Amino acid sequence: MITNGHLPKPKNVLGGELKRCCLKPLTGFYRDGFCRTGPDDIGSHTICAVMTDEFLEFTLSRGNDLITPRPEFNFPGLKAGDKWCLCALRWREALEAGVAPPVILQACHESALKFVSLEDLRKYALKD
Repeated sequence: MITNGHLPKPKNVLGGELKRCCLKPLTGFYRDGFCRTGPDDIGSHTICAVMTDEFLEFTLSRGNDLITPRPEFNFPGLKAGDKWCLCALRWREALEAGVAPPVILQACHESALKFVSLEDLRKYALKD
């Protein structure tokens, strides 16, 4: 809904204003640092997670290499400790496999709740 010519501010999974996930490396489907989504984002890149070696190896084993730099896509490659907007279904898959990375709740878009529960996200939430 547009009010006064402005789009509403995206909300996080806690109902507050969506916070930025990361600028270095620049993340988000729209490469603006936010884990926001839209009609073009088929993967729903809505979960702000802190990468772990276990998760990076897991997602590589599933055919999604987040480790290798891809300069042609302006992608530096990720390492443990980097923050990144993950696809909600991949995070859930990692959760089920016991390798879900920690998350930053204030930077996870509310639409992630279509795929994962707030309870599960809270279990993996980093403290402020």
